[in-house]
Amino acid sequence: MTTFICRDCATLADGSPAGPPDRCPACGGRRIFSHAELRSLAIAHIDCDAFYASVEKRDNPEIAGRPVIVGGGRRGVVSACCYIARINGVRSAMPMFQALKLCPKAVVLRPDMDKYQRVGGQIRALMQDLTPLVEPLSIDEAFLDLTGTESLHRGTPAQTLVRLVKRIEDAIGVTASIGLSYNKFLAKVASDLDKPRGFAAIGQADAPDFLKHKPVGLIWGVGKSLRGRLEQEGVTTVGDLLRFDERDLTARYGAMGGRLYHFSRGRDDRKVTPGGEAKSVSAETTFEDDMGNLEDLTAVLWRLAEKVSARLKRKGLTGGTVVLKLKTNRFRQLTRSKRLERPTQLADTIYRASLPLLEKEADGRMFRLLGVGVQTIQPLGVDVPSTGDLLAGQAGGAERIAKVEEAMDKVRGKFGDAAIKKGRSLGPGGR
Repeated sequence: MTTFICRDCATLADGSPAGPPDRCPACGGRRIFSHAELRSLAIAHIDCDAFYASVEKRDNPEIAGRPVIVGGGRRGVVSACCYIARINGVRSAMPMFQALKLCPKAVVLRPDMDKYQRVGGQIRALMQDLTPLVEPLSIDEAFLDLTGTESLHRGTPAQTLVRLVKRIEDAIGVTASIGLSYNKFLAKVASDLDKPRGFAAIGQADAPDFLKHKPVGLIWGVGKSLRGRLEQEGVTTVGDLLRFDERDLTARYGAMGGRLYHFSRGRDDRKVTPGGEAKSVSAETTFEDDMGNLEDLTAVLWRLAEKVSARLKRKGLTGGTVVLKLKTNRFRQLTRSKRLERPTQLADTIYRASLPLLEKEADGRMFRLLGVGVQTIQPLGVDVPSTGDLLAGQAGGAERIAKVEEAMDKVRGKFGDAAIKKGRSLGPGGR
């Protein structure tokens, strides 16, 4: 006998020996999901569906029924796309020119990361209303541990999750899919089984049969290189790993070998860890035309530094390492970094630290992409005052710059980002 849940009203009940009903006995809804372990599973992975594109469709109902691609210009790549575009073969990270060949009628929109961050924060807040054990993986997905919350929410974790995704859809206007299991690995796998607006579960009883015929790349951390090595050993499915003992796999693949052993058997003892603070904050742009002039690149660098600074300030974070990213017109990627004396969130500091890195690389080569970011992230106030940065020793320079940026931020907050522009952002000739 299995337990079923109505994904419309969260009614939970035991089905008959013949199986779950076609319609919910409470609301008449047809979105019925059943699983033998539905009452006991408590680890969830929630992933919003085509998040960037969904937010854009929410904000512009005129494009709701059209294929939407979020990404750079003709030289860029696809950051995200809606399911209509996916039906036409479009995928994330695909070159934009290729995506438009596959889906020429698509609506193409530039990413608005600030907006996506705001919406992602709203969704995160709804998750944290249910449990403090929320582990973000990205802007639009997270693990949740709902163990022991039945009394608090007057329902099983499955019921709580159904109510959550309905609340996300009703209050925020985007949809999400749920994977439910007894550990993180399988919850993440389950969330991809029934997209969009999906609900799937993998229990302890069905995990072995579910896993054994799946490709070995299903296991988290198995990329193209490792998959090639495993195939040379005759391992193409998760079930193929069952013939190896843990010692043998560890000897061959190090710490990853232990993960292969346990994950292939449906085991994952990792806990859902609250927080999941960002490891980096960055901004980048792909140019419509290749760019090599230092003055032009410098103007773009400042604008990107401002974007990174704004995101750090909004989240109350600082970064201790500045990272410059460049991609040449021959698609060679360059990454350069500089460790700061003190963590910062100031645009001026990020710009000043990254500028020498850019000057060194701008030797006449043409570039198609420029990005800047910060790493070594920590909350503001941890071992550094709000004004602490590289200029701290310059007769109050850091404090002065911080006050100037604070004033500029207030004006932009009231009148928009274009209300104030620094001269260095305009490029040659005041562009």
